[in-house]
Amino acid sequence: MVPQEFYIRSETETEARGPFSLDQVASLADAGQVTAETLYYDATTEEWVAVGANAEVKAAVFPEKKKLTIKRDTKVATLNKQTDSAAPISVNDMLAAAEGRTDETKDKSDPAIAMARCAKIGMWSAVAALLLAAVGEVLPVADILTKLQPAQLLDHPLVVLGALDVFLALMLILGVVSFYPFVRFRAALGLGFIGLIYWTQGMHTPLLALVAGSAGLYMSTIFVSYMPILIATGLSLAGMGGFAWLALTN
Repeated sequence: MVPQEFYIRSETETEARGPFSLDQVASLADAGQVTAETLYYDATTEEWVAVGANAEVKAAVFPEKKKLTIKRDTKVATLNKQTDSAAPISVNDMLAAAEGRTDETKDKSDPAIAMARCAKIGMWSAVAALLLAAVGEVLPVADILTKLQPAQLLDHPLVVLGALDVFLALMLILGVVSFYPFVRFRAALGLGFIGLIYWTQGMHTPLLALVAGSAGLYMSTIFVSYMPILIATGLSLAGMGGFAWLALTN
């Protein structure tokens, strides 16, 4: 059994050093201060014994060092080395892999690419919804606009909202995505302002179309995943399309 504490000395010394732990003795051995001839006090036999005389103590103090070996070269297939059986990889192949359009990567497409596509779908959905809303707000009073009679326009405040819709749609077409907060505000404003008019007049069908269109318009600017953006697109186009049709036919 290896002792827990070591008192050590050389054969020529009369005074012992210690106590040392086993790790400390091993460190002294690494530094050359302890050899196989160094004596340690064995409490079991109450004698001074050479470290090398006890196989267990010697193995603990002088553990065998593992020999360093050079690992054989392992051949790993890489993309930048052409083989006889593999066709060269083109830039289009790498782009297809990044977009998940190959058999090996179809389930590992870059989420950033999908998010960008959803954002573009949402943008064009918002543009279409705004233009449809502008049709329902402006065309019913187009004759007044052509006569340029500002006094009569005061009786049709939806014209101002229609002009705002056209302006916001133009900004989105130009790629000014910083206008998204204004589009969301427009969705809430249109729902509150026009919705109040329809509610007070008991026009429930146009009100439902407006609610659907405004909700879809709002959601088109916040979602960047396929299922929500498709739902938002359907609501915005169906709702604002219904709103425009009812405004023109009534």
